[in-house]
Order: sequence, then C-alpha cells, then structure tokens
Amino acid sequence: MAEEKKRKKSGVIQVLKDIVYGMSSHEMTRHAVRTRASMEHLFILITMGDLLGIPILPPYYSLRLLPYVTPQISSWKRRMLRERDVTDVLG
Repeated sequence: MAEEKKRKKSGVIQVLKDIVYGMSSHEMTRHAVRTRASMEHLFILITMGDLLGIPILPPYYSLRLLPYVTPQISSWKRRMLRERDVTDVLG
C-alpha cells in the first residue's frame, strides 16, 4: 500500500512537471526545433543546391560534405519540391 501511494505521488508530481513545462518552455522548445530545421534546410540547399539546378557552391565542397548530408537528401528534396500554400507560412 505504501508503494502504491508513492507511485501515485510520483505520477502527480510528473503531471505537475509536465504542466509547468507546457506553460513555461514548450513554445520556446518548438521554436528552437523549427529554427534548427530551417538552418539545416538552408545548409543543405547551399551545399547540395546543384541537385535541384541551383549552383551556389563549387561542386568540390559539396562532394566533401556529401557523406554527412546523404541521409537527409531524400526528405530535403521532398520538402523543397512540395507545393506550398499560404497557410503553411502562417502556421
């Protein structure tokens, strides 16, 4: 019975922690994640833009960075080439 009370108490404490996190820093965390994704998106565009026909950097540097960028190329191309709507910018 004592363990059950401890478990309930720790569950309530976890819920309170989640509420405080949601009220204080959840929006900042989401903004930081969006900013990081945007920066990675721009980095890949600058280094691998020639895959879409946008030659920005000489291919030598792109080829040196290719092993690090290879896992993200397919999703990046999908993001770059998908149709955008006005609501995408607002969200």
